[in-house]
Amino acid sequence: MQVFVTGGTGFIGAHLVRLLLEQGYAVKALVRPSSNLDNLRGLDVAIVQGDLNDPNLWQQMVGCQYLFHVAAHYSLWQKDRELLYRHNVLGTRNVLAAARKAEIERTVYTSSVAAIGVGSSGQIVDETHQSPIDKLVSDYKKSKFLAEQEAMKAAAKGQEVVVVNPSSPIGALDIKPTPTGDIILRFLRRQMPVYLDTGLNFIDVQDVAWGHLLALQRGKSGDRYILGHQNLTLKQLLEELAEITGMSAPQRTVPAWLPLSVAWIDEKILAPLGKSPSVPLDGVRMAKQPMYYDASKAVRELSLPQSSLNAALKEAVHWFISRGYVK
Repeated sequence: MQVFVTGGTGFIGAHLVRLLLEQGYAVKALVRPSSNLDNLRGLDVAIVQGDLNDPNLWQQMVGCQYLFHVAAHYSLWQKDRELLYRHNVLGTRNVLAAARKAEIERTVYTSSVAAIGVGSSGQIVDETHQSPIDKLVSDYKKSKFLAEQEAMKAAAKGQEVVVVNPSSPIGALDIKPTPTGDIILRFLRRQMPVYLDTGLNFIDVQDVAWGHLLALQRGKSGDRYILGHQNLTLKQLLEELAEITGMSAPQRTVPAWLPLSVAWIDEKILAPLGKSPSVPLDGVRMAKQPMYYDASKAVRELSLPQSSLNAALKEAVHWFISRGYVK
Protein backbone atom coordinates (compact mmCIF):
# COMPACT_ATOMS: atom_id res chain seq x y z
CA MET A 1 0.00 0.00 0.00
CA GLN A 2 1.35 3.42 -0.94
CA VAL A 3 1.10 6.30 1.50
CA PHE A 4 1.47 10.03 0.86
CA VAL A 5 3.01 11.99 3.74
CA THR A 6 3.31 15.75 4.20
CA GLY A 7 5.71 17.00 6.86
CA GLY A 8 7.93 13.92 6.66
CA THR A 9 11.11 15.92 7.28
CA GLY A 10 9.87 17.13 10.69
CA PHE A 11 10.04 15.58 14.14
CA ILE A 12 6.80 13.58 14.19
CA GLY A 13 6.76 13.05 10.42
CA ALA A 14 10.25 11.52 10.35
CA HIS A 15 9.30 8.94 12.99
CA LEU A 16 6.05 8.22 11.15
CA VAL A 17 7.88 7.65 7.85
CA ARG A 18 10.26 5.19 9.55
CA LEU A 19 7.37 3.32 11.15
CA LEU A 20 5.47 3.10 7.87
CA LEU A 21 8.54 1.68 6.11
CA GLU A 22 9.05 -0.85 8.91
CA GLN A 23 5.42 -1.93 8.58
CA GLY A 24 5.75 -2.53 4.84
CA TYR A 25 4.16 0.61 3.39
CA ALA A 26 5.61 2.41 0.38
CA VAL A 27 6.05 6.09 1.23
CA LYS A 28 5.88 9.18 -0.96
CA ALA A 29 6.89 12.34 0.91
CA LEU A 30 6.06 15.91 -0.04
CA VAL A 31 8.85 18.36 0.79
CA ARG A 32 9.37 22.04 0.15
CA PRO A 33 12.35 22.99 -2.05
CA SER A 34 13.93 24.65 1.01
CA SER A 35 13.34 21.69 3.38
CA ASN A 36 16.17 20.18 5.43
CA LEU A 37 16.19 16.55 4.26
CA ASP A 38 18.48 15.19 7.00
CA ASN A 39 15.65 13.22 8.66
CA LEU A 40 14.91 11.35 5.41
CA ARG A 41 18.45 10.63 4.21
CA GLY A 42 19.14 6.97 3.50
CA LEU A 43 15.46 5.99 3.62
CA ASP A 44 13.65 4.26 0.76
CA VAL A 45 11.22 7.14 0.24
CA ALA A 46 9.96 8.70 -2.98
CA ILE A 47 10.52 12.43 -2.45
CA VAL A 48 8.48 14.98 -4.40
CA GLN A 49 8.89 18.72 -4.14
CA GLY A 50 5.86 20.91 -3.83
CA ASP A 51 3.68 23.20 -1.75
CA LEU A 52 0.61 22.57 0.38
CA ASN A 53 -1.32 25.20 -1.58
CA ASP A 54 -0.42 23.90 -5.03
CA PRO A 55 -3.72 23.47 -6.94
CA ASN A 56 -2.16 20.51 -8.81
CA LEU A 57 -1.03 18.71 -5.64
CA TRP A 58 -3.59 15.97 -6.29
CA GLN A 59 -1.51 14.75 -9.24
CA GLN A 60 1.31 13.81 -6.85
CA MET A 61 -1.13 11.77 -4.74
CA VAL A 62 -2.53 9.65 -7.56
CA GLY A 63 -1.77 5.98 -6.91
CA CYS A 64 -1.60 6.40 -3.12
CA GLN A 65 -4.25 4.78 -0.92
CA TYR A 66 -3.68 6.76 2.25
CA LEU A 67 -2.61 10.25 3.28
CA PHE A 68 -0.97 11.51 6.47
CA HIS A 69 -1.14 15.30 6.54
CA VAL A 70 1.44 16.10 9.21
CA ALA A 71 2.92 19.32 7.83
CA ALA A 72 2.22 22.61 9.60
CA HIS A 73 3.86 25.95 10.11
CA TYR A 74 4.82 26.57 13.74
CA SER A 75 5.48 30.06 15.02
CA LEU A 76 4.49 32.04 18.09
CA TRP A 77 5.56 35.37 16.60
CA GLN A 78 2.61 37.66 16.01
CA LYS A 79 4.15 38.91 12.76
CA ASP A 80 3.63 35.42 11.26
CA ARG A 81 -0.18 35.54 11.53
CA GLU A 82 -0.82 35.53 7.77
CA LEU A 83 1.79 32.82 7.16
CA LEU A 84 0.17 30.58 9.78
CA TYR A 85 -3.26 30.99 8.22
CA ARG A 86 -1.97 30.36 4.69
CA HIS A 87 -0.02 27.20 5.53
CA ASN A 88 -2.13 25.66 8.27
CA VAL A 89 -5.69 26.55 7.28
CA LEU A 90 -5.66 27.13 3.53
CA GLY A 91 -2.96 24.48 3.11
CA THR A 92 -5.04 21.89 4.95
CA ARG A 93 -8.11 22.80 2.91
CA ASN A 94 -6.15 22.33 -0.32
CA VAL A 95 -4.52 19.06 0.83
CA LEU A 96 -7.92 17.57 1.70
CA ALA A 97 -9.36 18.69 -1.64
CA ALA A 98 -6.38 17.10 -3.40
CA ALA A 99 -6.97 13.85 -1.49
CA ARG A 100 -10.58 13.78 -2.68
CA LYS A 101 -9.56 14.40 -6.28
CA ALA A 102 -6.84 11.72 -6.11
CA GLU A 103 -9.35 9.27 -4.59
CA ILE A 104 -7.35 8.77 -1.39
CA GLU A 105 -9.20 6.15 0.66
CA ARG A 106 -8.41 7.51 4.11
CA THR A 107 -6.62 10.52 5.61
CA VAL A 108 -5.10 11.06 9.04
CA TYR A 109 -4.79 14.76 9.83
CA THR A 110 -2.27 15.84 12.46
CA SER A 111 -3.86 18.53 14.57
CA SER A 112 -2.56 19.37 18.06
CA VAL A 113 -3.77 19.65 21.62
CA ALA A 114 -3.25 23.36 20.91
CA ALA A 115 -6.50 23.25 18.91
CA ILE A 116 -8.40 21.84 21.90
CA GLY A 117 -7.31 24.54 24.32
CA VAL A 118 -6.82 24.18 28.05
CA GLY A 119 -8.91 23.62 31.14
CA SER A 120 -9.25 26.21 33.86
CA SER A 121 -6.65 26.23 36.64
CA GLY A 122 -4.74 23.23 35.32
CA GLN A 123 -7.80 21.02 34.85
CA ILE A 124 -7.15 17.85 32.81
CA VAL A 125 -9.29 17.84 29.64
CA ASP A 126 -10.10 15.30 26.93
CA GLU A 127 -11.38 15.37 23.34
CA THR A 128 -14.80 16.63 24.43
CA HIS A 129 -13.33 19.92 25.65
CA GLN A 130 -13.09 22.91 23.33
CA SER A 131 -11.89 26.35 24.34
CA PRO A 132 -13.59 29.15 22.35
CA ILE A 133 -11.31 30.36 19.58
CA ASP A 134 -10.95 33.79 21.19
CA LYS A 135 -9.57 32.05 24.31
CA LEU A 136 -6.88 30.19 22.36
CA VAL A 137 -3.60 31.96 23.10
CA SER A 138 -1.57 32.66 19.92
CA ASP A 139 -2.37 32.71 16.24
CA TYR A 140 -0.68 29.32 15.98
CA LYS A 141 -3.31 27.72 18.23
CA LYS A 142 -6.10 29.52 16.40
CA SER A 143 -4.76 28.38 13.02
CA LYS A 144 -4.60 24.76 14.21
CA PHE A 145 -8.20 25.00 15.46
CA LEU A 146 -9.37 26.40 12.12
CA ALA A 147 -7.37 23.76 10.22
CA GLU A 148 -8.96 21.03 12.33
CA GLN A 149 -12.36 22.46 11.43
CA GLU A 150 -11.46 21.97 7.76
CA ALA A 151 -10.78 18.29 8.50
CA MET A 152 -14.07 17.93 10.38
CA LYS A 153 -16.03 19.59 7.55
CA ALA A 154 -14.48 17.19 5.05
CA ALA A 155 -15.40 14.22 7.26
CA ALA A 156 -18.96 15.52 7.63
CA LYS A 157 -19.25 15.52 3.83
CA GLY A 158 -18.28 11.85 3.67
CA GLN A 159 -14.50 12.02 3.25
CA GLU A 160 -12.66 9.51 5.47
CA VAL A 161 -10.65 11.78 7.78
CA VAL A 162 -9.39 10.90 11.27
CA VAL A 163 -7.90 13.65 13.44
CA VAL A 164 -5.07 13.11 15.92
CA ASN A 165 -4.00 15.69 18.51
CA PRO A 166 -0.45 15.06 19.75
CA SER A 167 0.63 16.66 23.02
CA SER A 168 4.35 17.37 23.60
CA PRO A 169 6.53 14.67 21.98
CA ILE A 170 10.00 13.73 23.23
CA GLY A 171 12.76 11.81 21.45
CA ALA A 172 15.41 11.80 18.73
CA LEU A 173 15.34 13.52 15.30
CA ASP A 174 14.08 16.83 16.77
CA ILE A 175 16.11 18.84 14.28
CA LYS A 176 14.54 22.33 14.63
CA PRO A 177 13.96 21.74 17.67
CA THR A 178 10.32 21.71 18.85
CA PRO A 179 9.32 23.72 21.95
CA THR A 180 9.78 20.58 24.10
CA GLY A 181 13.16 19.92 22.52
CA ASP A 182 14.08 23.53 23.19
CA ILE A 183 13.38 23.02 26.91
CA ILE A 184 15.70 20.00 26.92
CA LEU A 185 18.38 21.89 25.00
CA ARG A 186 18.21 24.93 27.28
CA PHE A 187 18.65 22.61 30.25
CA LEU A 188 21.64 20.84 28.65
CA ARG A 189 23.23 24.17 27.73
CA ARG A 190 22.71 25.49 31.29
CA GLN A 191 20.52 28.29 29.96
CA MET A 192 17.69 27.68 32.42
CA PRO A 193 18.62 29.13 35.83
CA VAL A 194 14.92 29.58 36.72
CA TYR A 195 11.63 28.12 35.50
CA LEU A 196 7.96 29.03 35.18
CA ASP A 197 5.44 27.25 37.39
CA THR A 198 3.57 25.47 34.60
CA GLY A 199 3.05 21.99 33.20
CA LEU A 200 2.51 19.95 30.04
CA ASN A 201 1.45 16.54 28.81
CA PHE A 202 4.37 14.57 27.35
CA ILE A 203 4.65 11.45 25.17
CA ASP A 204 7.40 9.45 23.47
CA VAL A 205 7.50 10.61 19.84
CA GLN A 206 7.60 6.99 18.67
CA ASP A 207 4.26 6.43 20.41
CA VAL A 208 2.93 9.46 18.50
CA ALA A 209 4.00 7.81 15.24
CA TRP A 210 2.20 4.62 16.28
CA GLY A 211 -0.84 6.70 17.19
CA HIS A 212 -0.99 7.95 13.60
CA LEU A 213 -0.82 4.46 12.10
CA LEU A 214 -3.35 3.10 14.60
CA ALA A 215 -5.67 6.02 13.79
CA LEU A 216 -5.47 5.03 10.12
CA GLN A 217 -6.27 1.41 10.96
CA ARG A 218 -8.80 1.81 13.79
CA GLY A 219 -9.85 5.45 14.12
CA LYS A 220 -13.36 6.67 13.43
CA SER A 221 -13.74 9.23 10.67
CA GLY A 222 -14.73 12.62 12.08
CA ASP A 223 -13.35 11.81 15.54
CA ARG A 224 -10.28 13.27 17.21
CA TYR A 225 -7.83 11.41 19.41
CA ILE A 226 -5.40 12.97 21.89
CA LEU A 227 -1.99 11.34 21.50
CA GLY A 228 -0.53 11.93 24.93
CA HIS A 229 0.74 10.16 28.01
CA GLN A 230 1.91 11.78 31.22
CA ASN A 231 1.05 15.15 32.77
CA LEU A 232 4.10 16.65 34.45
CA THR A 233 4.92 20.03 35.90
CA LEU A 234 7.90 21.72 34.27
CA LYS A 235 9.73 21.25 37.57
CA GLN A 236 9.14 17.47 37.42
CA LEU A 237 10.45 17.33 33.85
CA LEU A 238 13.59 19.25 34.79
CA GLU A 239 14.16 16.96 37.78
CA GLU A 240 13.94 13.94 35.42
CA LEU A 241 16.56 15.58 33.20
CA ALA A 242 18.74 16.25 36.24
CA GLU A 243 18.58 12.58 37.22
CA ILE A 244 19.47 11.44 33.68
CA THR A 245 22.37 13.87 33.16
CA GLY A 246 23.75 14.40 36.65
CA MET A 247 23.30 18.14 36.15
CA SER A 248 21.48 20.36 38.63
CA ALA A 249 17.87 21.32 38.04
CA PRO A 250 16.90 24.98 38.55
CA GLN A 251 15.41 25.51 42.00
CA ARG A 252 13.81 28.93 41.66
CA THR A 253 10.62 29.91 39.88
CA VAL A 254 10.24 33.19 38.06
CA PRO A 255 7.01 35.23 38.33
CA ALA A 256 5.13 35.32 35.01
CA TRP A 257 5.15 39.12 34.83
CA LEU A 258 8.95 39.13 34.33
CA PRO A 259 9.18 37.11 31.07
CA LEU A 260 5.94 38.78 29.93
CA SER A 261 7.60 42.18 30.31
CA VAL A 262 10.73 41.01 28.46
CA ALA A 263 8.63 39.49 25.67
CA TRP A 264 6.50 42.62 25.32
CA ILE A 265 9.59 44.83 24.95
CA ASP A 266 11.15 42.31 22.54
CA GLU A 267 8.18 41.97 20.22
CA LYS A 268 6.50 45.37 20.47
CA ILE A 269 9.51 47.71 20.69
CA LEU A 270 12.73 46.01 19.54
CA ALA A 271 11.34 43.94 16.64
CA PRO A 272 9.85 46.97 14.79
CA LEU A 273 13.27 48.61 15.12
CA GLY A 274 14.83 45.71 13.21
CA LYS A 275 16.26 43.82 16.17
CA SER A 276 15.66 40.09 16.45
CA PRO A 277 13.34 39.36 19.40
CA SER A 278 14.32 36.45 21.64
CA VAL A 279 11.07 35.70 23.48
CA PRO A 280 7.65 35.51 21.76
CA LEU A 281 4.94 37.24 23.75
CA ASP A 282 2.37 34.55 22.93
CA GLY A 283 4.84 31.88 24.02
CA VAL A 284 5.00 33.35 27.52
CA ARG A 285 1.21 33.78 27.63
CA MET A 286 0.81 30.11 26.70
CA ALA A 287 3.33 28.99 29.30
CA LYS A 288 1.28 30.64 32.04
CA GLN A 289 -1.44 28.03 31.50
CA PRO A 290 -0.77 24.39 32.49
CA MET A 291 -1.69 22.22 29.49
CA TYR A 292 -2.87 18.87 30.88
CA TYR A 293 -4.69 16.24 28.82
CA ASP A 294 -6.36 12.85 29.16
CA ALA A 295 -5.36 10.43 26.38
CA SER A 296 -7.46 7.49 27.61
CA LYS A 297 -9.71 7.53 24.51
CA ALA A 298 -6.73 6.85 22.21
CA VAL A 299 -5.42 4.20 24.61
CA ARG A 300 -8.82 2.53 24.74
CA GLU A 301 -9.93 2.79 21.11
CA LEU A 302 -6.61 2.80 19.25
CA SER A 303 -4.38 0.89 21.71
CA LEU A 304 -2.02 3.89 21.81
CA PRO A 305 1.28 2.81 23.44
CA GLN A 306 2.35 4.50 26.67
CA SER A 307 6.12 4.07 26.66
CA SER A 308 8.51 5.29 29.34
CA LEU A 309 9.05 9.05 29.27
CA ASN A 310 12.37 8.55 31.03
CA ALA A 311 13.59 6.42 28.11
CA ALA A 312 12.34 9.04 25.62
CA LEU A 313 14.19 11.79 27.52
CA LYS A 314 17.38 9.72 27.50
CA GLU A 315 16.97 9.23 23.74
CA ALA A 316 16.51 12.98 23.23
CA VAL A 317 19.48 13.90 25.42
CA HIS A 318 21.75 11.39 23.64
CA TRP A 319 20.60 12.57 20.20
CA PHE A 320 21.12 16.28 20.92
CA ILE A 321 24.57 15.67 22.37
CA SER A 322 25.69 13.23 19.64
CA ARG A 323 24.56 15.64 16.90
CA GLY A 324 26.52 18.56 18.32
CA TYR A 325 23.60 20.64 19.60
CA VAL A 326 25.39 20.88 22.95
CA LYS A 327 29.04 21.94 23.20
